Amino acid sequence: MDLKKSENQTSLIFCVNGEKFELSKVDPSTTLLEFLRTQTQFKSVKLGCGEGGCGACVVLISKYDPLLDRVEDFTASSCLTLLCSIHGCSVTTSEGIGNSKKGFHSIHERFAGFHASQCGFCTPGMSVSLFGALVNADKSNFPDPPPGVSKITVSKAEKSIAGNLCRCTGYRPIADACKSFAADVDMEDLGLNSFWKKGESKESKLNKLPRYDRDHKNIEFPMFLKEVKHDLFIASEKHSWNKPTSLEELQSLLELNHANETKIKVVVKNTGMGYYKDKQGYDKYIDISGISELSKIKTDQSGIEIGAAVSISKAIEALQKESKSDFISDFVMILEKIADHMSKVATGFIRNTASVGGNLVMAQKNKFPSDIVTILLAVDSMVHIMTGAKFEWLALEEFLQRPPLSFESVLLSIKIPSTELYKSESSETRSSRFLFETYRASPRPLGNALSYLNAAFLVQVSPCKDTDGTMIDTCRLSFGGFRNKHAIRAKHVEQFLSGKLLSVSNLYEAINLLTDTAAITPQDETSTHGYLSSLAVGFIFQFFNSMIESPARISNGYLNGYTHLPLAEASNIKDQKQIKHNKFSTLLSSGKQVLEAGTEYNPIGEPITKSGAALQASGEAVYVDDIPSPTNCLHGAYIYSEKPLAKITSIKLGHELELDAVRDILTSKDIPDGGENLGAKSSFGTEPLFAEEIARCVGERLAFVVADTQKLADMAANSSVVDYSLENLEPPILSVEAAVERSSFFEVPPFLRPKNQIGDVSKGMAEADHKIVSAEIKLGSQYYFYMETHTALAVPDEDNCITVYLSSQSPEFAHSTIARCLGIPENNVRVITRRVGGGFGGKGMKAIAGAVSCALAAQKLQRAVRMYLNRKTDMIMAGGRHPMKITYSVGFKNNGKITALDLEILVNAGIYPDVSAIMPRKIAGALKKYDWGALSLDIKLCRTNHPSRSALRGPGDTQGSFIAEGIIENVAATLSMEVDSVRSINLHTYTSLKKFYDDSCGEPLEYTMPLIWNKLAVSANYEPRVDKVKEFNRLNIWKKKGISRIPVLFELSLRPTPGKVSILSDGSVVVEVGGIEMGQGLWTKVKQMAAFALGTIQCNGTESLLDKVRVVQSDTLSMIQGGLTAGSTTSEASCAAVRLSCNTLVERLQPIKKQLQEKKSSIKWEDLILQAYMQAVNLSDSSYFVPGSNSVKYINYGAAVSEVEIDLLTGETRFLQTDIIYDCGQSLNPAVDLGQIEGAFIQGLGFFMLEEYETNLDGLVLQDGTWNYKIPTIDTIPHQFNVEILNSEHHQRRVLSSKASGEPPLLLAASVHCATRSAVKEARKQLLSWSNSDDGSDSAFQLGVPATMPVVKEVIGLDIVQRYLKWKMDNK
Repeated sequence: MDLKKSENQTSLIFCVNGEKFELSKVDPSTTLLEFLRTQTQFKSVKLGCGEGGCGACVVLISKYDPLLDRVEDFTASSCLTLLCSIHGCSVTTSEGIGNSKKGFHSIHERFAGFHASQCGFCTPGMSVSLFGALVNADKSNFPDPPPGVSKITVSKAEKSIAGNLCRCTGYRPIADACKSFAADVDMEDLGLNSFWKKGESKESKLNKLPRYDRDHKNIEFPMFLKEVKHDLFIASEKHSWNKPTSLEELQSLLELNHANETKIKVVVKNTGMGYYKDKQGYDKYIDISGISELSKIKTDQSGIEIGAAVSISKAIEALQKESKSDFISDFVMILEKIADHMSKVATGFIRNTASVGGNLVMAQKNKFPSDIVTILLAVDSMVHIMTGAKFEWLALEEFLQRPPLSFESVLLSIKIPSTELYKSESSETRSSRFLFETYRASPRPLGNALSYLNAAFLVQVSPCKDTDGTMIDTCRLSFGGFRNKHAIRAKHVEQFLSGKLLSVSNLYEAINLLTDTAAITPQDETSTHGYLSSLAVGFIFQFFNSMIESPARISNGYLNGYTHLPLAEASNIKDQKQIKHNKFSTLLSSGKQVLEAGTEYNPIGEPITKSGAALQASGEAVYVDDIPSPTNCLHGAYIYSEKPLAKITSIKLGHELELDAVRDILTSKDIPDGGENLGAKSSFGTEPLFAEEIARCVGERLAFVVADTQKLADMAANSSVVDYSLENLEPPILSVEAAVERSSFFEVPPFLRPKNQIGDVSKGMAEADHKIVSAEIKLGSQYYFYMETHTALAVPDEDNCITVYLSSQSPEFAHSTIARCLGIPENNVRVITRRVGGGFGGKGMKAIAGAVSCALAAQKLQRAVRMYLNRKTDMIMAGGRHPMKITYSVGFKNNGKITALDLEILVNAGIYPDVSAIMPRKIAGALKKYDWGALSLDIKLCRTNHPSRSALRGPGDTQGSFIAEGIIENVAATLSMEVDSVRSINLHTYTSLKKFYDDSCGEPLEYTMPLIWNKLAVSANYEPRVDKVKEFNRLNIWKKKGISRIPVLFELSLRPTPGKVSILSDGSVVVEVGGIEMGQGLWTKVKQMAAFALGTIQCNGTESLLDKVRVVQSDTLSMIQGGLTAGSTTSEASCAAVRLSCNTLVERLQPIKKQLQEKKSSIKWEDLILQAYMQAVNLSDSSYFVPGSNSVKYINYGAAVSEVEIDLLTGETRFLQTDIIYDCGQSLNPAVDLGQIEGAFIQGLGFFMLEEYETNLDGLVLQDGTWNYKIPTIDTIPHQFNVEILNSEHHQRRVLSSKASGEPPLLLAASVHCATRSAVKEARKQLLSWSNSDDGSDSAFQLGVPATMPVVKEVIGLDIVQRYLKWKMDNK
């Protein structure tokens, strides 16, 4: 059948924020994100990952359903949504919800007011996720709440952003902004905000929140879209998009394509592309979402049938609805649990569009590690397949075992049969019932992470006639989540258990049977094989043991948790009512904030909201990639080395690429005469822009492909074929041990070397009662995960000049590197940076190469060139935090007092120097936080064939502080002492502090550590909680808690920084600083400083000066010597520079004020400025703050108590509570500092507990996207997060007595790791007691970093269940 265009809709019609778009020509592979960012003015949708894994690109899609005559609103990932699939839909972005022109939405205002936006790159996506949840909650038939509040619940409000990632805030303030909309919110639970002061009534607080309108008039569905025909046929020369509306039409299309051998892609909503990237183009796209048979859900007595195109969200809704119907109670319970498990798959905005059928087909064809397949397998589901004109029903199990589904075959629906259909005959006579449970062990409790292993068990049980036990009549045990094979059933275990009495011995045998065969956990996943096997055992044990321990639980069908309940009669199985369970508190996060606002230097010290926060939330804040492309702009992408050390013999592009769209491929040969092959330079050394003949690490830049679009440039780079030769090359150095063997080191300049000896170590060792000799600690790397990857835009200008817009922490360094590479004077180059979407050190040296590449291409081609690095390439090239190997010997007394410490530290610095030379001093600085008696240090920077490592928030200090804790833990374990006592006895006195920190210790009054340490013990209720933890551990077998308190000392130094203040004729003020705003609130503090310092002139109107101050972008020609925004102190240094300029201006204004005062007593600020203009007074001043020798360095102090709970069966760690006290001096802005403290802590939590950033044997990173790199999310932060900012004494040498807050709090996150270690220690002790050997010989063990679920589980013991059951049987 030839589909004539006239029969179908041939234009794509949709709306964005009320604006109509009608397109007749579309490349069907275009995503909604791509269209919005390149063809519209709506830039609030950001590209964070391109995989649907971060939420930065979330939009609200509204779609009319003619059958139900209603509009459906759902959030979706625009990076995966194909543009053609939104035909007839209305799209709303964050600008569409509200904006600065028409008025911000209350979501934007509350995000700003709750201090919930820092770099702001993720905030528009967060805003839309929350908005979608509010819109749908307000459609529900719940009773109307009071005006200004949504019908949403607190729990749903928090979970609305569970799929959105944020690297800056630590989530707590975001959760508060979300919760503030909920009808059931406890106003006392909402943290620091700019709406109300402490102690106000609930009524008053509610009235002060920005009003929320439940009518949502701003997103009314355009009426004309209701008339749009739903079928769609769009064809271009090479591609077409078909949207059939019947199965017959679909069959015809598939037959036609089979005959023509066209490449087709069948799509519902394309979410699979997040996991399986499109490496090739397709001739034809067939959108099957318009076929009504595939979108239906049918229910009858035989079960529930779900159409293959039904979204996971709709399936969940239907299953929850059916669970309230008149199905028999066992089946109701099963449907409810399936729905509950499905709600932990992916994220809300993916579940809204991903289809159930698509999930099953990916699992069947590509072995996708699906949760849904596993749970459906356990309940004996069926699938309906159409192949040509043939229709057949198959068991899901058979469907999985068949060869991959061919293109002619289409999955139509999935059926979950009613439990009535699979009751065993033997149980008919007895009072039997079904028990069902699903399991998933995953790094994130609420989804947005693949599970390590998932399982579902359906068992039919009945009371045994002869005993009071329980008989297993039949069982279905399914396991899945494997990366390279389908979900399977453990049939040998099913057969063994069927017909058996439930008992400890039978369970023990079943578990041995499960582990004896490799059927459940594939052997080739060697690194995790033991862990997966252990999880499978844990799930089986958890399921059956709860029935053995407490048969009463069988009666309610809900086997949640595994704490021991009183035994009950098995006859209770008959007909008790179902009881719903709620495992954890509904709140994901809660917290208390204690801080004092300073009043002395008003408005400094006030917790004012971050400058531009509402603009960031609405998506109007402009980042580099939001700048509209100049005419004929080109786009670049890198071809990088995939070998750690190899000669490059040739680079070619893949044949299938349309070369007319690729404009050039630049290599080192394209560096102009007089220029240098320079990709980065610092005072420590340089790095080439491109490898010249030899690539020296995986990820080294080989070439820069320039094409018409970013998509084409990326495709061209991906298609490239690089030929390598290893001839006459030594093997690469890929470990610190190999670097030592071959003496491959970087030199550390003398001024950066720490003292390698403090005190007499040999004397200290001689005085010791005990020694630990040559113990080892290993620390891995961490990736920055800034939400905005590296990006630059270079625009050529007249007279061989060039302007580069760059996301960078060091525009000045980029400026001089561009000039040297192009061989032009520095005054021909201008680098502009307005704001950075997250930096954390990764946009320092590492951002320079992108700027230089774009500038080089722009100069050569005389066209603007821009680049937005894709997440995978960014992760491969980033380098990240420095891994290291530590060997130490320590001597100590019987009471835990350490007398001497000798350390050798090997740091993996990668291939080029970058800023690695700072590492030895930084490591030593944080390591010296305890009084070691005497200390000897040998730190080597190893040069290896890895990408060069760079500074990552708290570089060196993070590792140094952790090493100190590791040593303290080991000493305590050796002495069998409480770790906290060993910490306390080794804290510095002021005398020892002076010995270890001779040039930064400050005055005795400034040493606040002892005060913080004792204050925290009281405020965090430390001692009573230690006792409670002990009691909990005594009573619980399968959960253990740990609690830990640690101190942090962090050495900081200020750098010279420029500033410039200009007062315009209307009295408004413009400020420029060298420091870059990247979310840390630098602009906000600078604004406060300018308002304070200019306000000292004391005129009428100076009290509102804050609103008159604007801080503008960094421009390297307007403000030179901007330096590097890093090391936590740039905000205060920038404030100091601005204060100098303001003081000069005030001096110039004083005589004018005097003159005016002679005529009238009160003078308005505006009149004063006007008069100064008339008298030709210079009202612009540039300054350069250079810290004095006595104020350049200081120490920051803080301490934290963290409490965790570990699950012994899965290795999961729940972060229950963290209490922090942190000394900010006199905080310049407590709200900004609080955000820095919380955000840094959560980033540290990621390093110590969650984020794996490993490499293969060639040095290629294994974690290269959101699928396998897991930063903290709202469900993996401490449930209770309390922070107190200590406003300590005046520090005359500080900037208005303030202290930094950006990096030091990150180190406090080691308290979570230490608490986890404490819980693991209890678990190991328990394990030893089952072996009847409690001699304490087990005290020393290593808990790796990060302490992920597999790491924790392995240290607890992979065979813990078997040993418990054996102990139980032996002690009957």
